[in-house]
Amino acid sequence: MKARFASLLLVAAGFFGGAALAQTPPPPPVQTAPMGSPPAASPVATPAAGPMVAPGGGPGLVWVNSKSHVYHCYGSKHYGTTKHGSYMSEADAKAQGNHGVHGKTCS
Repeated sequence: MKARFASLLLVAAGFFGGAALAQTPPPPPVQTAPMGSPPAASPVATPAAGPMVAPGGGPGLVWVNSKSHVYHCYGSKHYGTTKHGSYMSEADAKAQGNHGVHGKTCS
């Protein structure tokens, strides 16, 4: 009787132990970089580069805000970034009645 009970326990342990092992997911693989290779990029978001600048500008041109009639010089904070505007020479901007920020000129 003891032998029968022992064999029954072994069968039950094998059955339940095997089922528990089959349901356990394997650990995720560990990825390592080869020696001397640069570190991988982190998944952290990077800050935006800055405001979008309208295409077409450059040295010698000003950005005229068509709503305020103020022009911005090449390289300034608001150059090409206001909602409404266009690029033109400083002379053309002045001829159309526009003025520089705080009355300043670019040249």
